[in-house]
Amino acid sequence: MSFSPLSTKDASAKLKVDIIENGIGTQALHETVVAYRANRRSGTHSVKTKATVSGSGKKPWRQKGTGNARAGYKQSPVWSGGGVVFGPHPRDYSKKTNKNVKQLALRKAISSRVNAGEVYLIDPIVLAKPKTKDLVASLKGNIDKNTTALLIIENPDQNLYLASRNHPHLLTVTGDLVNAEQLLLCDKVFITDGALGKLSIRLQK
Repeated sequence: MSFSPLSTKDASAKLKVDIIENGIGTQALHETVVAYRANRRSGTHSVKTKATVSGSGKKPWRQKGTGNARAGYKQSPVWSGGGVVFGPHPRDYSKKTNKNVKQLALRKAISSRVNAGEVYLIDPIVLAKPKTKDLVASLKGNIDKNTTALLIIENPDQNLYLASRNHPHLLTVTGDLVNAEQLLLCDKVFITDGALGKLSIRLQK
């Protein structure tokens, strides 16, 4: 048996904010997701230039008389094993995002999922043991190998975290930590009433 999707009216009442049903917040959502992804980049890629490739400053051969082109050093970028021109070097990719922009992006993300009928209000799930099959059974067959799901709970639960971690298509996060990118990445969003309350607080700050 499937869960019933959370209606726009109920979502608006529980979140205590209006559900966005137009293009408002699209740019904020884009900027926020780009920032999240950029901030995860390590930026440690690096190549050696002609100044950092190991080797002496000895001239490979004399200037004239050999029939070869003139060469002054073996670290030249035109040689195999030489330096790299305009290659990548360590850099910081992180982007700063205004908190109001993040808040609007979060509201836009949850609104888009509610409007699409992909948010399901569920009762709190309690697992005696961190068993993945028990967690999947609690979701009543709403998740399979072709469906990715986001489970938003009110408070941290070690058993739920461990059970969902072992499932390749299920992510568990609390209402005070879920972000706009996570809401967009999954096919279905399962959320408890308590988690909606925490999300509501974030949307009203």
